[in-house]
Amino acid sequence: MLIRTVFLLLAMGLVCPDWTIAEDSIPVATNLWVVTLPFPAYGSAPTLADDGTIYQGTFNGTLFAITPNGETAWKFKAGREIKSTPAVADDGTIYFGCRDGKLYAVTPAGKLKWTFATSAWIDSSPAIAVDGTIYFGGWDHVFYALNSDGSLKWKFDVGAIIESSPAIAADGTIYFGGHDKNLYALNPAGKKLWTFPTKGKVTSSPAIGSDGMVVFSSTDGNIYCLNANGSERWHNHSLGMTEASPVVDESNFVYSAAGYVAVWCYGTNGTGLWGTGSPVLMEGTPVLVAGKVYMSTPWHMLQAATAGDRRLWKADLKDNITSSITLGQDGTIYAVAERTLYAIRPPGPALPPAKSSWPMFHANARHTGRVEGKL
Repeated sequence: MLIRTVFLLLAMGLVCPDWTIAEDSIPVATNLWVVTLPFPAYGSAPTLADDGTIYQGTFNGTLFAITPNGETAWKFKAGREIKSTPAVADDGTIYFGCRDGKLYAVTPAGKLKWTFATSAWIDSSPAIAVDGTIYFGGWDHVFYALNSDGSLKWKFDVGAIIESSPAIAADGTIYFGGHDKNLYALNPAGKKLWTFPTKGKVTSSPAIGSDGMVVFSSTDGNIYCLNANGSERWHNHSLGMTEASPVVDESNFVYSAAGYVAVWCYGTNGTGLWGTGSPVLMEGTPVLVAGKVYMSTPWHMLQAATAGDRRLWKADLKDNITSSITLGQDGTIYAVAERTLYAIRPPGPALPPAKSSWPMFHANARHTGRVEGKL
């Protein structure tokens, strides 16, 4: 079935066969350093603070703080597995969810600030509003808003598991998905504005365009683009079930992993323009860089491509890449593969993330999950 799908895509012109190009001709990125973790990291992406510190959660419940030169600054032990990606607030506080049912707030020095207890796993990565409010969902079916001191601001029960990491629009609207197959829009006071139904679980994190459009994928195999009022702008069948989270470029083109195919680029009307990558299951969120897309595959490979699937460089890691990748302003890429955290410098000039509303997972390298300022 997979081979037939790939040949079909080639015939349609949606996947260019350039990924069969001789590997020896593709430039190789440089490993600046590697950090060996005692336990694997699954789902939790590297998070980059403004001072260059990298925060990485692992599946034994340890949050690591890594210096810009690859040394371990400190370790913080939570109660259970960390699948949630950490988010860094403006004051440097690190927030993350844990499968012990708690949301943790940790200082930049690695000291516990507070915890907020729920009754089930928290795999959702927290989002941080401009006013400091922290938003996240849980396996207890509840979506939470906390004040920065850890007190409850409000909660909203959706009656289904919430794995989706929330996204905050410029006007403060919060978007997230649920296992009940809906995308939700809430206002900052916790009141439901609208829901949008799909035919599968919504576990992806929505992305927000510069015009307020909301994009997300569903396990029904579709990627959806909605207007800010909840009406559908377009949808496109992604040719495979995916839990991947999309990203948006400066022109509001959408990029997302597409199940067992590749990373797709969708135009403003939802047309699939081109695809890239190897035909394997891809669920990590790509990163956009000035007309280029950086992506990972489970087959140890980190690579970059541009329109027409012209591969620009590659980095072959020793293990499967197990979360989304993160890009710093200096052009350094941070990727975690099982038990190893990598800092990678692509060949050529150092390029920062695209100047768009949502160029990587959860919007930016601090993973605040919000649209920043005016675009």
